[in-house]
Amino acid sequence: MLITKHSCSMPKLKTRKAAAKRFKATGTGKFMRRRAFHNHLLDHKSRKLKRHLSTKAVVDERDAENVSLMLPYA
Repeated sequence: MLITKHSCSMPKLKTRKAAAKRFKATGTGKFMRRRAFHNHLLDHKSRKLKRHLSTKAVVDERDAENVSLMLPYA
């Protein structure tokens, strides 16, 4: 007969799946995000601007705490 003890550890935290699809953690602990304004109405935007908008950006330090709470294991 196998006897197990209940552990008194905290329960697992859930990840916000919407945030997991939008943010990725770097090796240094920062979060990367997509840039805005690159979905539609691209005709009048220059090539240079569209190329810049397709790159990733670092989440601002004021928002990083909220993102880290949404992604507890990132």
